[in-house]
Amino acid sequence: MTKRSAVTAAAMLGGLFGGVGLAHAEGDPEAGATVYRQCQACHVLDAEQNRVGPHLVGIFGREAGAVDGFNYSPAMANSGIVWDDETIAAYLADPRGYIPGNRMAFAGLRQEQQIADVIAYMREAQ
Repeated sequence: MTKRSAVTAAAMLGGLFGGVGLAHAEGDPEAGATVYRQCQACHVLDAEQNRVGPHLVGIFGREAGAVDGFNYSPAMANSGIVWDDETIAAYLADPRGYIPGNRMAFAGLRQEQQIADVIAYMREAQ
């Protein structure tokens, strides 16, 4: 997926939720901590330690596929995506659809509020 198609996909997902982009919903970091429990078996927010998935330290503003020492799928490594609220929201809503061919087994979060909450939690943890 090119950077342009990634942005287009994020915009389309935003349109699915009443014209308000996923990243624009007000998130609650405390509620996000609860949602993040689904992520913590594979991802670490507070240490540069890779697990099944790459660590998430410094994820905002980082290019996808850029954590040293993690074996990314070619789809992720070559996506050209830079992680921000919109790209993370689109990815969390549909990981396999947003970056086809990536290895993340998680099916995605279906509720806009949960996505906003987990992003708020991730931002607070950075």
